Amino acid sequence: MSFPPIRDELRGIEPYGAPQLSLEQAPVQLNVNENPYGPSAAAVADIATAVAHAAMTLNRYPDREFTQLREGLAAYLNTSGGSGITPEMVWAANGSNEVMLQILQAFGGPGRTALSFAPTYSMYPEYARDAMTDWVVGHRAEDFSLDLDAARDLIHQTRPSVVLLPSPNNPTGTALPPEAVSMLCEAAGDGILVVDEAYGEFRRSGTPSALELLPRHRNLVVSRTMSKAFALAGARLGYLAADPAICDAIRVVRLPYHLSAVTQATALAALRHAPELLGRVDDLRAERDQTVAWLREEGLEVADSDANFVLFGRFADRHAVWQGLLGHGVLIRETGPDGWLRVSVGTADEMTAFKNALTDVRDKT
Repeated sequence: MSFPPIRDELRGIEPYGAPQLSLEQAPVQLNVNENPYGPSAAAVADIATAVAHAAMTLNRYPDREFTQLREGLAAYLNTSGGSGITPEMVWAANGSNEVMLQILQAFGGPGRTALSFAPTYSMYPEYARDAMTDWVVGHRAEDFSLDLDAARDLIHQTRPSVVLLPSPNNPTGTALPPEAVSMLCEAAGDGILVVDEAYGEFRRSGTPSALELLPRHRNLVVSRTMSKAFALAGARLGYLAADPAICDAIRVVRLPYHLSAVTQATALAALRHAPELLGRVDDLRAERDQTVAWLREEGLEVADSDANFVLFGRFADRHAVWQGLLGHGVLIRETGPDGWLRVSVGTADEMTAFKNALTDVRDKT
């Protein structure tokens, strides 16, 4: 056996991660869908006070059930598309990544299957792999929507334990209509259907949240994150809403005291400042819509987006375009189907820099 004795299916695999460059290398960083606007001064002050208070008790383990945080998250979700969500229906972890892994650990495993529809979030198959769960992937239509009949048929054929559906979808930005969620929840039967709303707060007016369907479907899970709209990517707090029995099942696989006292204090303080932290969401929506319109005016294909990013193409050599933009100090993401690129929505100045750089790169290729 070669050293180290890593599992065979992990041997030679590169760890997940988008390129990380310094601001000196890429002053305009539009590649990982961060909120370009930091927390407000009032929120920063409240977080600092809350963390300082938590620091006085760091000799003790934190509340492993994070009771206050669950109460705060439930209250927030009831203002953001949900109603009647109670703390017992909420679970949280270190980013939505850990939430998803815990779901696969609880409901996946050897002899079980997880399913999604490509293009989809590239970490999903890794969660399945890490939880020793078989991975099946269907495919979206040419416009990145779901063919519901085909999706239902694939669910019936494979009988997955977990179906993962990002909405808005990453990397395309495409949102699922509620009737699609309902149909697929029913098709999943005893399986869990996860609607990953990491970018849910950026959805366009009239696009509902799957949270409103929770009373109708006991097997529905709706996940969110504080990384994007709340501008707290560095805090690492993801969460979900679901039937209390689902949350109790996840408690079985969570690591002891998995949410630190500092994380809990930070998230609770941020929730106290939700209106101001979310105040830039409308600005980012407007900037996104302007970017979509501009790219289409430039003759490019663009996926409809309900997120804080835009997928656009098609390029004969997308890497050359990506590299050309980086040469102008603009870092975007080389992801999604062949020929497509994804740009996160930044400030007005950052988007101007992106447009100028893209115009110059296209003129020279």
